[in-house]
Amino acid sequence: MSFYDYTVPAPDGTEVSMSDFKGKVVLVVNTATGCGFTPHYKDIEDMYEKYHEQGFEVVDIPCNQFAGQTPGNDEEIHQFCTLKYNTQFPQMKKSDVNGPDELPLFRFLKGSKGFEGFGKGPAALAMGVMLSKLDKDYRKNPDIKWNFTKFVIDRDGNVVARFEPTAKMEEVAKCIASLI
Repeated sequence: MSFYDYTVPAPDGTEVSMSDFKGKVVLVVNTATGCGFTPHYKDIEDMYEKYHEQGFEVVDIPCNQFAGQTPGNDEEIHQFCTLKYNTQFPQMKKSDVNGPDELPLFRFLKGSKGFEGFGKGPAALAMGVMLSKLDKDYRKNPDIKWNFTKFVIDRDGNVVARFEPTAKMEEVAKCIASLI
């Protein structure tokens, strides 16, 4: 299967087909409203405003699997994002990205680009320490490790990059710009 064969649920219960994004550059991200990485919404919105007219889309999938940092319902999450970060890109239904109820899209994405580490720096070190306490073998599986893990899909539907939440948003923007 390819990226375009998957769907994700919208808050109203309809299914959004990834085939709707054929020919576009897509950022798929699992988000949270109460996380230290929540300010990434600003950078994602900035990229959306800058590149949307050139064929850039965001698939924002709120997820409450990481320390319960997305406790609200879909409407509360949407209100938070639009009021605090002026987001204009659509949000999908709050969903799981790991485990038995994970969205099939995330199984595909993780199979295409596995976990390669958190990089360097204080945030990377802190994430490694925290995850070591939760799962000493976390480095050995492709699971999403935390909120704001990002996947970049090119115009042909290829998963070209995975960015952990500790990645600098400038690097994500640089990747997007190179595909536009």
